[in-house]
Amino acid sequence: MTTLRGTLPPGSPDYVYLPFEVPPGTTELKVSYTYGKPSVPPGVPGNALDIGLFDARGTGLGGRGFRGWSGGARTEFFVRADEATPGYLPGPLHPGTWYIALGPYTVAPQGLPYEVTVTTARGEPGETPPPRYPPPRARGRGRDWYRGDCHLHSWHSDGRRTPAEIADLARAAGLDFLNSSDHNTNAAHPHWADAAGDDLLVLLGEEVTTRNGHVLALGTDPGTFVDWRYRARDGRWAHFARAVRAAGGLVVPAHPHADCVGCGWRFGFAEADAVEVWNGPWTPDDEMTLAAWDARLAASARGGRAWLPALGNSDAHRDPDVVGMPQTVVLADELTREAVQEGLRAGRSYVAESRQVVLAFAVTAEGGERAGIGERLAVAADTPVTVRLEVSGAPRCSVRLLTDQGVLFTGGPLPVSGTGTVEWRTTPARAAYVRAELRHETALGPLPGAMAAFTNPVFLGRAGDGRTGAAR
Repeated sequence: MTTLRGTLPPGSPDYVYLPFEVPPGTTELKVSYTYGKPSVPPGVPGNALDIGLFDARGTGLGGRGFRGWSGGARTEFFVRADEATPGYLPGPLHPGTWYIALGPYTVAPQGLPYEVTVTTARGEPGETPPPRYPPPRARGRGRDWYRGDCHLHSWHSDGRRTPAEIADLARAAGLDFLNSSDHNTNAAHPHWADAAGDDLLVLLGEEVTTRNGHVLALGTDPGTFVDWRYRARDGRWAHFARAVRAAGGLVVPAHPHADCVGCGWRFGFAEADAVEVWNGPWTPDDEMTLAAWDARLAASARGGRAWLPALGNSDAHRDPDVVGMPQTVVLADELTREAVQEGLRAGRSYVAESRQVVLAFAVTAEGGERAGIGERLAVAADTPVTVRLEVSGAPRCSVRLLTDQGVLFTGGPLPVSGTGTVEWRTTPARAAYVRAELRHETALGPLPGAMAAFTNPVFLGRAGDGRTGAAR
């Protein structure tokens, strides 16, 4: 048994590595830790200490020696060849110098005293099972609108649900696909195989949780690990964003205006493929993200530049978090990893608070030309066009139509049946794009209500191209 003690002062590095020796013949490694939590004045952060593990291959950026991360969700864990605590990777325990990775998330003015206990055991070594991953295809309905939740946490990070429990909740929410996105670990990937099925496509990914914001690696190749140990000032982000795409994934900054420590996105959007505009129950930070996204959208439309589609996800961790609230509804040719990602990348999607909300949104020119969500209606600037929104499942919600000039149409509340149709006429000269919002009623007069659904835009006119790739 080895005990490692110390005190981290305020201003400590983001990550501190404690070396220890793993002797030959070791078949199990157990780690537990504690740290001091002194009282602090109101408004001053107290101590919070994350933990992870790297093996004898080292702690170099890129994660070659990565063996697991539990953040602050666990006080102890084990690793063996045949099994490991959720969040950690089973595999051989090669002798040599291993490392405990400590992440002082916040440090009190008095400092952060810690004690880590490492216990090694000898015995008959087990065999590491070959990983079995979920298939990249489900049955599907051909070209159709598919519902998904791309930001979910299991007990492999700080969630409290197993992959099987999440999958059951996803099916109950009417989802067709989901994305595994545990914080800073790929350990969950092999555990989704039994949860997937012909009726549920499971994409594999990670929530890359840096000190300058969080980003979803959405739908990467099975087993892909994305390092998180850098800040915006380090100039490393572009490299890792490209690595996500090289592994077949999408780069999606998550909850970019969240106010928790380290949650706000500071890396910019040049490397993004989409952005998570709606995260969990609608709150003021979602309203801020929506406004910032719309401002970028207007600038992109006027400049003929590539634009950034919006997604909505639950970020569900545990009860009472609702899987599939909200959910992204994407038009895809089939229910496969590649087809869903292409629909998300192209912005052929809308975000709804539940399976009950169904939208059909399109713009038609007087000559019969038509474009839907994420597409461009390439007609002359003075061509009259009709914007049409069909809604079901949104009782008493009001409709707003927005363009690069702001809100240009506000309809009265839909009937209690939740079904209705709205039409509005404009021209490309008056609107570079148009998108729709459904808002719940509010008792606060002119303030908009909480969101029920919103669409990605339809672009109008011949200037520029539609969404063709990352906005970089």
